[in-house]
Amino acid sequence: MTAPTAPAPAIRVRGIEKSFGDLAVLRGVDFDVHRGSVVALLGSNGAGKTTLVRILATLLRADAGTATVAGVDVAERPATVREAFSLTGQFAAVDDVLTGRENLVLVARLRHLPDAAGVAGALLARFGLTEAGDRRVATYSGGMRRRLDIAMSLIGDPPVVLLDEPTTGLDPQGRLEVWSCVTELTGRGTTVLLTTQDLAEAEQLADRIVILHEGRIIANGTLAELKRLLPPARVEYVEKQPTLEEVFLAVVGDGHRTPTSPASETTTREQP
Repeated sequence: MTAPTAPAPAIRVRGIEKSFGDLAVLRGVDFDVHRGSVVALLGSNGAGKTTLVRILATLLRADAGTATVAGVDVAERPATVREAFSLTGQFAAVDDVLTGRENLVLVARLRHLPDAAGVAGALLARFGLTEAGDRRVATYSGGMRRRLDIAMSLIGDPPVVLLDEPTTGLDPQGRLEVWSCVTELTGRGTTVLLTTQDLAEAEQLADRIVILHEGRIIANGTLAELKRLLPPARVEYVEKQPTLEEVFLAVVGDGHRTPTSPASETTTREQP
């Protein structure tokens, strides 16, 4: 009796290379994103994160290597790949003149879905935008615009979502709203590839973290696995002060976090 084969990764990248003139941006990138997981692609500016996302999204062709999304080669069958994913870029692609509901209805109609109004209403409720649904998007906050942008990308229930630095330019409240959206997505089994420069974002959301540096993957693992790459930490008594972010969120009444005591001592010990 043969053992069942494991399902193919939702995203598979093997030996991807890309150069622009004499500038080598990607130099043989390899990693997988398993179905239903969140992988954070972490790297500084110029590391090649957005270039890799554009290749996966069929917007750019690699010079070498292969990549598949939902088991389909992005270079050989780009039209089929586009049916399997949605892409949310660094800036919200919403129409400010339309209301939130009208934005959603428009995309649902472009995808030829039945009951576009019903789809829009369900997504407004899912992302906490029902009360703002009939307001023009020009009146939305940054976090609301980004939530609407993610909602629009989910029309048609794509199994894979590519989020390219989704919290760029957002205030702390807006960032937490987007984090909540990503958590909600993965709770429904959606696969997410998230590019970010925000270390806290990767730590908060990702099942695995892939670090891209100068066009190469230099680390790939869970947060616990990556922490083991460092020598054991020596931890001493510390006086914990609230961060400015914690103070801000507490003052504006956000319920996600509360500041720690301004003078709380923590007993710690050296890690084994």
